[in-house]
Amino acid sequence: MTWTELALKILLPAAVLLAGCGAYVDQRADTREIATEKAYPPIGQILMVEGTPVHAVVQGHGPDLILIHGASGNARDFTFDFVDRLTDRYRVIVFDRPGLGYTGRIDAAVNDPDGARAETPSEQAILLEAAARQLGVKQAIILGQSYGGAVALAWGLERPDTAAALVLVSSVSTPWETDLGGWYALMDSPLGPNVVAPLVSAFAPDRSADSVLENIFAPQSAPTGYADYVGVGLTVRRETLISNANQVNSLLDYITRLQPYYPDYSLPIEAVHGDADEIVPYALHGDGLDQRLTTLNMTKLPGIGHMPHHAAPDAVVSAIDRAAARSGLR
Repeated sequence: MTWTELALKILLPAAVLLAGCGAYVDQRADTREIATEKAYPPIGQILMVEGTPVHAVVQGHGPDLILIHGASGNARDFTFDFVDRLTDRYRVIVFDRPGLGYTGRIDAAVNDPDGARAETPSEQAILLEAAARQLGVKQAIILGQSYGGAVALAWGLERPDTAAALVLVSSVSTPWETDLGGWYALMDSPLGPNVVAPLVSAFAPDRSADSVLENIFAPQSAPTGYADYVGVGLTVRRETLISNANQVNSLLDYITRLQPYYPDYSLPIEAVHGDADEIVPYALHGDGLDQRLTTLNMTKLPGIGHMPHHAAPDAVVSAIDRAAARSGLR
């Protein structure tokens, strides 16, 4: 079951309820969100960057390595077990992106009267780079997965002084012509923030997490214990649903504007992409990317889907080590 199917399944029986009992829906959503945040509190420190809280998890010793998660995610995706593979030789810093996990939104998004303003990957990179500087980062390897890959690319363009190298994992990199699916269209409508988000937050069944993760990890399966650890409830909080949808819906415009700058990248770039990825397809976002990003070394993973840092972690770790060697950090 996708988020679209889940939302429609909830919307049909709940539409009448919402019309007369909006307060009940909000109260139920409040209760579930409070319980989720109690069960899945921040696992790192909260930094204040010009009034915006930024959640950062810092582990290990060595050259700095910054990990940036994808859409709907949070730092727990990386701390499940991937960070443990790196802390013997890197100081690993994992951020929650703005509006997700426990990082707040930038003021321009918070104050948008229409509620549709999204933090661009550039704005996200600038915010996270400022947080990294608070942690003493001077130069770091910047790894971004999926949507986070766009933030890593933005970091390399906007803040090249602190980006020693980039590692792109299942990264969005190329404009696309297909639509994003019913869920994002629904969230881009007036119903999205006002009806869909409260209903999903209030009524999404806990068991729906398994089917959503099945789609994200396909054709592999999520690791045992991942669903319990990552805190899927954090993803279906109202503000998180809205933030994520706004960011994804505006990503095509950003990637289209970013592409002409690809010839300007001179820092080392490593990429890892599964050829069975149906969320960010290799044929569009991976194949031929090294001809546009001329410093890029692409690792194609046969049969691997969208989550190679779980399905083929050794390949991602090797890409990080190559980036460190190419940049002179190791």
